[in-house]
Amino acid sequence: MQEINLPSNSMMLSKDFLFGVATSSFQIEGDRNGRLDCIWDTFCAQENTIEDGTNGDEACKHIELWKQDVALIDNLGVDAYRLSISWPRVMNQDGTVNEIGIRFYINLVDALKRRGMKVFLTLYHWDLPQYLEDQGGWLNRDTAYAFAQYAEVVANALGEKVHAYATLNEPFCSAYLGYEVGIHAPGITGVGNGRKAAHHLLLAHGLALKVLNKYCPNSQNGIVLNFSTCHGATDSQADKRAAQLADDYHNQWYLTPIVEGKYPEVIDRLDDADKPDIHKGDMAIISQPIDYLGINYYTRTVYEGTDNDWFEVVPPTTTELTAMGWEITPDAFTELLVDLHQRYTLPPIYITENGAAMDDKLVNGEVNDDDRTAYFHTHLNAVNSAIEQGVDIRGYFAWSLMDNFEWALGYKKRFGIVYVDYKTQKRTLKQSALAYSKLVKSRINGYISGIK
Repeated sequence: MQEINLPSNSMMLSKDFLFGVATSSFQIEGDRNGRLDCIWDTFCAQENTIEDGTNGDEACKHIELWKQDVALIDNLGVDAYRLSISWPRVMNQDGTVNEIGIRFYINLVDALKRRGMKVFLTLYHWDLPQYLEDQGGWLNRDTAYAFAQYAEVVANALGEKVHAYATLNEPFCSAYLGYEVGIHAPGITGVGNGRKAAHHLLLAHGLALKVLNKYCPNSQNGIVLNFSTCHGATDSQADKRAAQLADDYHNQWYLTPIVEGKYPEVIDRLDDADKPDIHKGDMAIISQPIDYLGINYYTRTVYEGTDNDWFEVVPPTTTELTAMGWEITPDAFTELLVDLHQRYTLPPIYITENGAAMDDKLVNGEVNDDDRTAYFHTHLNAVNSAIEQGVDIRGYFAWSLMDNFEWALGYKKRFGIVYVDYKTQKRTLKQSALAYSKLVKSRINGYISGIK
């Protein structure tokens, strides 16, 4: 069996480094009748939006099976669990609280804490209530203020039981995939729409951060951003320029405002009609200090220059790909982390998602996913390499705890370290889960025995 190993002197083997697993509400919860509709319900109901024609109505039935799932997480031996709250499950359209919905999360957080786990909680992982989308969604500035009200409800209910709050998960995906190229909910297109949505999402982050700092000052309050290292297809100036532009447009567009209170220079390349409407005081709200930065990483992206001095994605030419068709590039992970560390003055970092979809097969009650285990091994060592180069990284979360609804790809792609039979809802630990668990548990033993 493939194993996950770290150097015996790795800081990641200390008792202070957190290992966890992560999920999101819409992808696992099911129980559609227990909440209001969200934009993904509407998107799934449209033709040709979800590759296998499915939806999140049942998913992994986590609402029903949550106690079993908590026991499973605990048995892995991890220190922390990252989950998200379903906005349409805890809020009614009139602004009142759905007591049954919020009680579910209170019980879940309490159960995790009783088992000694730290809770990392994301307020928004893409499931915007549909009634807000009907009023313009993230194209409507008012949605940012509605988000702050929702954040206050959650903060009052869960308070400092939560170790770390993230306002948003991957605003790039919400803005770019949802409102600019339209392959995610709500399926809107247009550069101007994407940039406007991105600005309102960042404003929502800032407003919610104020709420969290007021009600949960002793929790760690931050944001989770996704990054893909941008490489030029060749060493030509045009391709190098393309990679830089892509990096600013896709990656730094979300981080630079938070850390430096301004958008990258690539904003000047946009037509005036496509630029976001930035109100006085917005950038001060967006750039409040965060306690930590969550980083999600899966792969690099290669670009070439275009005739109009812009960028275009070049498909991978290597054969070592995940089931998503993504290159396996751990070295680019280290490169990314070191680059961000050198470029900005950052707070502590948590790797909040990292993992791989593979073509898993359940055979005789086992899933031998050595390819995924190898992915974790190389990428955990990539994180270790970044730490050795001075990057302040405090924890790592494997994505995902279990197979689930993979957005526009439906149930065709499996990212979990736990196999889910969607007909029976039986959970089976894959070999990668056993390897990850072994690393986590040996780390504790190793520390006690004097390995630091």
